[in-house]
Amino acid sequence: MLKSEREIAAPPLAGLASIEQAVNAFSLLRNFFEGAVIVDAKVRITWMDARYRDLLKLAPGFDPIGLPVEEVIPHSQMRRVVETGRPILLDIMEFDERQFVVCRVPLKDDEGRVEGAIGFVFYDRVDYLAPILEKFENLRKQLTRVQAALTRERSAKYSLSNFVGVSDQVRELKAQVRRFALRDAPTLILGETGTGKELLAHAIHQQSDRADGPFVAVNMAAVPEALLEAEFFGVAPGAYTGADRKPRRGKFALAHGGTLFLDEIGDMPLAIQAKFLRVLQEGEIEALGSNTLRKVDVRIIAATSQDLEARIAERHFRADLFYRIAVLTIHVPPLRERREDIPVLCETLLEQILRAGDPRHREIDPGAVDLLRYHDWPGNVRELRNVLERAAAMATGDVLDEETVRRALPQGAGQGGGFAAGRHGADLATTLAEAERAALLAALEQSGGQKAMAAQRLGVSRSQFYEKLRRHNIAD
Repeated sequence: MLKSEREIAAPPLAGLASIEQAVNAFSLLRNFFEGAVIVDAKVRITWMDARYRDLLKLAPGFDPIGLPVEEVIPHSQMRRVVETGRPILLDIMEFDERQFVVCRVPLKDDEGRVEGAIGFVFYDRVDYLAPILEKFENLRKQLTRVQAALTRERSAKYSLSNFVGVSDQVRELKAQVRRFALRDAPTLILGETGTGKELLAHAIHQQSDRADGPFVAVNMAAVPEALLEAEFFGVAPGAYTGADRKPRRGKFALAHGGTLFLDEIGDMPLAIQAKFLRVLQEGEIEALGSNTLRKVDVRIIAATSQDLEARIAERHFRADLFYRIAVLTIHVPPLRERREDIPVLCETLLEQILRAGDPRHREIDPGAVDLLRYHDWPGNVRELRNVLERAAAMATGDVLDEETVRRALPQGAGQGGGFAAGRHGADLATTLAEAERAALLAALEQSGGQKAMAAQRLGVSRSQFYEKLRRHNIAD
């Protein structure tokens, strides 16, 4: 025999004060809900109002009191609320082929012990939530687009085919990169500025087993020393005054499962080198302001245009860190040692310049190419691109002739001086050093002594430019 709602409201299994208060509260708020149910600490139904019975279409003679809630409401999450003591404030619950919008709240005594839980049905049809669901779907789509953009940003942008050249040096270099890509050991790429070290790092990642993981790059010369620890290891919530309340992930965490590329590692301050070495040895990071260690799985690829052994002798770089990152070493030849690649490089670079916004198709005269062969290229491929882009802007027609290219070259270049001298007496190292010094002085003169502009003309960073000035004893 079906009990009346008044009889059900006096639950036989629960004489607890909190449950009675919940029933009374429901009586006050019942106009705002479609039905309610209460369970005890063992998740047995102790009370259910008549409207909830109607929603569930229970048989008139069926009495749910005392039954585990799942026997009456199969998809109920009341047990989870009782076990965790935490509410589920908004949820969609399936029942047969229908969906209810529900809310579940734990019931606790004065000492905070969970005595049961109460569940409300807000709506008996999900379409009442259409505006909220539509907003949620829009947010989900925005999140998906942002995640896709981040994935593209943290993936390899170049493959080995992007390293252009037909010389024996380039063929040997590519073969070495393919072999090293199959291994997971730390790799050090050595080469002058502008030779394509970062491109090769992308290519190694793209051909490795980590290709589906992130590729995260950090330029050591571009990050202030005070921020390096946070940049690499992350920041715990509230680590310092003004810190975000949410944790900030560092580059190691972002690169987990993939590759971390450290450009210009020779500029890494000594203060961070010891901590960096420990991460490489232990495979663990500790965020700034945190006492928790976290395992990371990252392959390190480092690159530098500096002589790290000289930096070690000067006590500016740790020997143990050098040996840790230089398990596999790649030497990238400068452009002056592979001059036969200049014609194909010119063709490729002019195509890139065209795609970058130059509306006209550009070709280069064979005489101009020969002129480029005689330049010493202290800035390597990056400098070659700058010269071609400058010549394209200066050209009055679609063909870059010898005279236009000569005017686009740094002052004093293109006359065969540096390259010719190397063929008549002076050894290669002396010739190259003299050519680099001449290029530095010419860039400073053309820039009116402004070092930042001179560095830009040569296609090198300011730190590299100052290092070259010091090496050649050129006064500031």
